[in-house]
Amino acid sequence: MRRKGLVPLILLIVFALLAAGCGQSGGTGTSSSGGGANAADSSGNTADAPKKKLRIGVAFETMQTAYWVTGFNAIKEDIESRGYEMLEAIADGDSNRQLEQVQNFIAQKVDGIIVVPKDDKTVIPMIKAANKANIPIVLYNRPPAESDAKSVTVVADNKQIAKDTVQFMVEQAQKQGGKYKAMILIGDLGDQNAINRRDGFFEAVDQYPDLIEVVAKVPTEWNQEKALAGVTNALQANPDINFIFSSSDFLFPSLISALKAANKYHKIGEPGHVILGGFDGDDTAYQMLKDGYLDATGVQDVYFESKMAVQAIIDQLEGKEVPEFIYDPGFVIHQGNLAEREQDMWGAQVAKAKQS
Repeated sequence: MRRKGLVPLILLIVFALLAAGCGQSGGTGTSSSGGGANAADSSGNTADAPKKKLRIGVAFETMQTAYWVTGFNAIKEDIESRGYEMLEAIADGDSNRQLEQVQNFIAQKVDGIIVVPKDDKTVIPMIKAANKANIPIVLYNRPPAESDAKSVTVVADNKQIAKDTVQFMVEQAQKQGGKYKAMILIGDLGDQNAINRRDGFFEAVDQYPDLIEVVAKVPTEWNQEKALAGVTNALQANPDINFIFSSSDFLFPSLISALKAANKYHKIGEPGHVILGGFDGDDTAYQMLKDGYLDATGVQDVYFESKMAVQAIIDQLEGKEVPEFIYDPGFVIHQGNLAEREQDMWGAQVAKAKQS
């Protein structure tokens, strides 16, 4: 009789254990614990499964200048240092080709896109295509035209940096005394950066009408041959030009060639020195500063801009608020602060790497 009474008790214990086991399983029931190594999340992936490797498409319009090469390499290094993958595309100045490259990134379902557009208008269809695919897109160093397309732009404060650079040049002119005939080399006006640099130049010199007269505005369209021809003609028409601002250090080789041909390329402090200023901070400008020919140049912080472009993609993917424009304040480098600031000048690092 006693043995028969044990059977119901044993069965109750077995059923209780089975129920408890079901309550702890990772099946359709829920668990109050965080789960072990094989616990599943809401997407069906295990908690310790590796995260998806993000892929970022990077489309540059050109690699024509040291600035673009340095920026491209800095972006690549940053992306890869984070453990992500970079897809590369260079359009070689062809906006239609660049649109196809961006569309190809979208077809490959990249997680983000960084683009250096040819100009502010041809990039709009690229931005809209990325918007439609819900892929964050960042414009590197060149802002878009106004539209309802959504993007983030990381860019130097071109107008202010140019204005500050020309203001420094004006101060050198004031110290030396006399009157000055000025020339500006203007970039491609399809590039908003070129417009802002031109405007920064005039905001500075227009304050000193009794000191500086602008006698030459040379359109270059960011082309060395056009720059050389334009500067040569301007110097022939106005041989007394003694104050020159180039909207990009990239154009210095053409400017130097024309100045040498006119016997007007002299070091600071020498008779006949033309006050020279530029914009970018490339390796040519650095060498001109070291050699004593260049008065000042406005430096873009390529490393800051590259890091911010990648970070803007990551922040958007994480749902963070990102401003429409992220500005690089840059700085003016000149003879007085060269020793102090050259470590911050990207062109100095490029020049030193070439020498090593």
